[in-house]
Formats: sequence, C-alpha cells, structure tokens
Amino acid sequence: MKDAFGIPQSLLVLGGTSGIGLATARRLVARRTRTVWLAGRPSPALDRSAQQLLDLGAEVRTVAFDALDPESHEAALGKVFAEGDIDMVLLAFGVLGDQAHDEREPLNAVRVAQTNYTGAVSAGLISARALQAQGHGSLVVLSSVAGERARRANFIYGSSKAGLDAFAQGLGDALHGTGVHVMVVRPGFVRSRMTEGMEEAPLATTPEAVATAIELGLRRRSETVWVPGALRVVMSALRHLPRGVFRRLPV
Repeated sequence: MKDAFGIPQSLLVLGGTSGIGLATARRLVARRTRTVWLAGRPSPALDRSAQQLLDLGAEVRTVAFDALDPESHEAALGKVFAEGDIDMVLLAFGVLGDQAHDEREPLNAVRVAQTNYTGAVSAGLISARALQAQGHGSLVVLSSVAGERARRANFIYGSSKAGLDAFAQGLGDALHGTGVHVMVVRPGFVRSRMTEGMEEAPLATTPEAVATAIELGLRRRSETVWVPGALRVVMSALRHLPRGVFRRLPV
C-alpha cells in the first residue's frame, strides 16, 4: 500500500529502459518504494536498468514485455500481479519515430501508432483491471504536450499521443470511485536518449524534473500534470489559435 504521503511501496514500470521511467523509479526508491518490476524486451539495457535500482537497495524483478505484441500482455502482466499487489503502474514506453522518413514509409508510421497507442490501450486496460481487482493503486500514463495539437513537424507522433491522452482521461473517468487513481503526465521536450541530437524546444526539461512532478502529483492525487507547469498556459493558447495562424508558426 501507499504510505501517508502517497508514495507507493511497489511499482511496475512498463518500459523498463525508459529514461523517465527509471528517473521516476530512482526517486521513488529513495523515498519509500521497495519493490520494482521493470517490464521490457529482454536486453542488456534492461539488465543495467535493474542493476541501477538494485544498487539503491530496491528489490527488483524484470518481466518480458513487448508493446507491439498485445496478445502477450495478459500473461506478462498477469505474472506480475500474481506475485502481489502493485501500488503504482507507470506506463512509460513509447517511440518518437522519424517524421520525415515515416511519412514516406507508412509501415513505420503504423509502428509508431501501434507502440504509442495500441500497445498502451492494451497494457492500460489490463493494468487498470488488475488495480481495480485489488481495490487500490495508481496508473500513471506518460502522454506529451505533442498530443495537444498536431504540428507539421511531428504529427504522426503527436496524433498517437493525442489518442493515448484521450484514452487515459476516459479511463480515469471510468475508474473514478473504484479506489484506482489515473494520472496523465504531459511533459514538453525532454532531454533524453530519445531526443538526443535534436534541437531543443522552449521550456525543455529533464527526466529527473518529470520524476519530481510525478511524485508531487501522486501526493496531491492529481489527474493531469504538466512538466514544466508553464506549458499548460502555452499549450492552451496554441490550442485555440486559428488554424491559418497556427500553420504559419515555426513549429
């Protein structure tokens, strides 16, 4: 169960090598969390991620999980929940893709959509059902400000995150009153392995800053968290710009 400050004792990270996922796990382990499951494709990177948390004193286990194989999700996640209650599930997997290339290669675009949206719908529903069955827990979903309004520069990625965001909000409404808390996290540009080599956008942030915001959101039982918070105002303005004006912006 969570402690009096809302910090989970047990955590499942879907996307076990995610920079934000690991930063969040490290922060929570430093507070209270003692058991961490890392779900991802078996790899040296997943093993290194597990070792990082072991070195911090957590009990860490890994489970094979592939976002692109929804038919395997029931068994993979069932294995985790069969071992005991999970206080928090962090849905942290996703791919950015290469917009210019993916526009010319539709199957690549489909892979982005299947990873970021279809895989998340599958894993999110299975996790939510398990949390509801145990009567408590939080499902934290990493969305993105890119989902607020499709931009020419990354509309494939942005559209997948828009779908994920809408799904997570609806799931939160469906679970209201059940003891399960759903929190949507909308970071802006995050300096991470995924964005390495890209030109930074304004109000860029770090995985550690996102992790801090997630912890605060858990304590407050927030439903939506923007990172940094100023992006809420910025995106509200951009979302309501006339399309002709928005189209001319260098975004």
